[in-house]
This record gives sequence, structure tokens and C-alpha cells, in this order.
Amino acid sequence: MQLQRRELFRILGAGAATLPSLTPDLAAAFQAAQPASNYKLRTLTPHLNDTVVAMIDQIIPATDTPGAKGARVNEFIDIILTEWATDIERQNFLDGLAGVDKQSNELFAKNFADAAPDQQLALLRSIDDASHVEKAREHHGSVPPEKRDTQLEGNFWRVFKGITLHGYYTSEIGFTQELKLQIIPGAQHGCAPLTETGKA
Repeated sequence: MQLQRRELFRILGAGAATLPSLTPDLAAAFQAAQPASNYKLRTLTPHLNDTVVAMIDQIIPATDTPGAKGARVNEFIDIILTEWATDIERQNFLDGLAGVDKQSNELFAKNFADAAPDQQLALLRSIDDASHVEKAREHHGSVPPEKRDTQLEGNFWRVFKGITLHGYYTSEIGFTQELKLQIIPGAQHGCAPLTETGKA
């Protein structure tokens, strides 16, 4: 399980680029971490949960399919923090959320969840830009090696995006409605006429 845990957090930190390369075991691990219908938050306080919900809603908003909020990615994040993260990783992640609130208060005199949607988007874009600058410095060797990890104690924004994307696309909503895939493979129907497969 420890090897799988390291691999899971490496993938969370890497972000969307790793979505197509999930092994069946890791895909199953992500899907197993999806919240039950009666899930109760265990790590995120109501305030931090509001912050997470506002952030994930900006990353994957609802369109013609439900977004990250509708897929309950905030609860997926709570499960990751509660059941998978170490104490240090959990605290660093929570500190990252507090940092988002701090920046929001400095810019808008409001917590992130209370800021207007356009203010939220502007702040997240600024954080994303700073993350790209840091990543470029890492590639040029300007950042100490201990800052290069991609687990939860690494760059908060990149990890947050990774968790959001994987939480969404391995949820039932993201998997079946957005990616148009089946969580459980369908029955084998043998040879069907081309007109029934949509190829005629």
C-alpha cells in the first residue's frame, strides 16, 4: 500500500497529464476514495470546505454536465487528507488553503469563498502564474531539491489542481458523463451489426 500511496500522490501532483496513464489498480484506488452518499467531513472545517468548494468550482465549473462541485470533489479531497495524507502533508495542505484566504483578504478584504467569482478567478490565475514560474525555476535548478517533491507538501496549487482533476474524472459524474466511459465494463454482446455500433 505504501508504494501505491507514493504513486498516487505523485500522480496527484503531476496533474491532468497523467489521467490517461492510470493503471487499473490506481484507477480503482481513486474510485475507492470517492465519498459515500452519506459522507461527513472529517478534516475540512465548514470554512475550509467553503474555500475548497469555491476553488474547485472555478477549476471545473458546471457546463452541460455537472462540475467539480456537483461531483462532490470537496469530499474526495477531505478523504485524501483524512485517510491518505501524513500529518505533515495534511497540515501543509491546510496551510495552503489558509494562504489562499490570506491573499484574498489582502486583495479584496474578503475570504476567498466570499469574494466575487471574477475576483476568485483572478486570484487563482495569479496563483497559477506563480506556480508556472516556480516550476520553470525547478527545471533550471534554482529551487532546492527538497522543494521539488510532488506529494502534498509540494507546490500547493499544483497538488490542489491534481487532486481536483483526479477526484472529478474518477467520480461517477466525471467518468460516465464527462469522459463517457463505464466504471464497470458492459456486457459482451458479440458481433453486432455496424448500424448498432454507430459506425455505419
